Amino acid sequence: MEAALRAIVERLLAIPSPSRADVDRVKFVVCKDFGLGGIPGNAEIIAALKPDEVERLLPILRRKEARALSGVNVVAVMTEPKECPHGRCAYCPGGPGEGVPQSYTGHEPASMRGAQNEYDPYRQVSSRIQQMRVIGHEVDKVDLIIMGGTFPASPQEYQQGFVKGCLDALIGTRTSSLEEAKRLAETSSIRNVGITVETRPDCLDAKEVDRLLGMGVTRVEIGVQNVYDDVYALVERGHTVRDVVDATRLLKDSGLKVCYHMMPGLPGSNPERDLEGFKTIFEDARFRPDMLKIYPTLVVKGTKLYDWWKKGRYEPLSTDAAVELVARMKELVPPWVRIMRIQRDIPTPIIEAGVDKSNLRQIVQKEMERRGSACRCIRCREVGHKAEDEPDPGDLKIVRRVYEASGGVENFVSVEDDEETLVGFLRLRIPSGETPRAEAPPSSAFVRELHVYGRMVPVGSRLSDGWQHRGWGGVMMAEAERIASEEYDVGKLLVMSALGTKGYYGRLGYRRDGVYVSKPL
Repeated sequence: MEAALRAIVERLLAIPSPSRADVDRVKFVVCKDFGLGGIPGNAEIIAALKPDEVERLLPILRRKEARALSGVNVVAVMTEPKECPHGRCAYCPGGPGEGVPQSYTGHEPASMRGAQNEYDPYRQVSSRIQQMRVIGHEVDKVDLIIMGGTFPASPQEYQQGFVKGCLDALIGTRTSSLEEAKRLAETSSIRNVGITVETRPDCLDAKEVDRLLGMGVTRVEIGVQNVYDDVYALVERGHTVRDVVDATRLLKDSGLKVCYHMMPGLPGSNPERDLEGFKTIFEDARFRPDMLKIYPTLVVKGTKLYDWWKKGRYEPLSTDAAVELVARMKELVPPWVRIMRIQRDIPTPIIEAGVDKSNLRQIVQKEMERRGSACRCIRCREVGHKAEDEPDPGDLKIVRRVYEASGGVENFVSVEDDEETLVGFLRLRIPSGETPRAEAPPSSAFVRELHVYGRMVPVGSRLSDGWQHRGWGGVMMAEAERIASEEYDVGKLLVMSALGTKGYYGRLGYRRDGVYVSKPL
């Protein structure tokens, strides 16, 4: 096998500009020449590369290149199985009785990794980082996503221990406390650039948000699902639209980023009503999330929805209907929203009824291309996802979009060209006046997010073809300071910094201020 791997490498090096298609072709030819019974994986070829061959061949051998095109590596970890605080929604699978977290089937990749590692956060993060490295990814900046249902419903000691375990894995050592882990994570070789948790909207209050901020959380994903109280009642959701509105404002006024999970196709709704609800979350200033995950309702065994479907009382969206609806939804998305995901990560054999294709996002994209329409969401405009349309640095400019949201004012400041190809952006919030944070007196503002896109560039490095570490972050921060000071008379600007980015803001003149970093203007 070693000789075959070396032959594959040498043949690829002999090609002036080898592609991924060349990799597949060369592997097939070499394996046939050597009489091998199987074809080696790319990870095996990567392991056989000599140091001076890595730069040339790694880009075409690296699997799932899109994972790092947004500038970071995402690592999802799963909490241990526990009951949801309100019980079970009609569509919700899983739970402790089935040995998996509530709302999961146990067949999702993150669920399986959690079970394989006995839901230990340290082991989950460590194994995932190793997997990424094996398939050729440089793991330098990690965005942690804590999955498993409503995280704030877990005992406080469990929450802190779980976050500590995740950070310990990034640091590479077991620390004695969460505070020690947070401190070491600021300068570790693998930087934490964000921590996300999931929750129901009715499980958030000022005290809970304070605890989340104290653990280093920077983004909260809320199970909104839809915006109709009658649908909530029908599916036994256990909260109201008012809870969604209140949670959204509280999170934004605390400097956090907000992602909504939306579920078209729920009982009591229909495509037109779903579309109107989708319009509502963008047109009604009480909502206006920063990000979205769109999960068409699926029927799986072990749920009340499955029983309703078997009795003919409910019919989910078909694949074709979901494609049509999601395409229409994407046409409505404002340029300051990022669609993080479309479709749950549930294997199709587990799905009894509903969307039966695992690549819904790609199907929707093709449908939109057929119709001549386009999505203007952040993800579809990111420079990393538009490699064929790399902007000329001379054509880039600062663009500002202003909108009211949750009682305050949002300034979406971005770097893009005339084709709206997005290099980076910043979210500057003028709070509603009801901010619960002691660090934010009147005449304060928040930078809730700063992000530069393109292929992930290691901390302290710079690539000739990369967009990170070229000064765009500083340019946007300077513009945010100008806007806040000159147009809103802000005297103090706070930044919702991740643990591993505090040093960056320190170089821009920001100092520690409670759970934030801040600077007088």
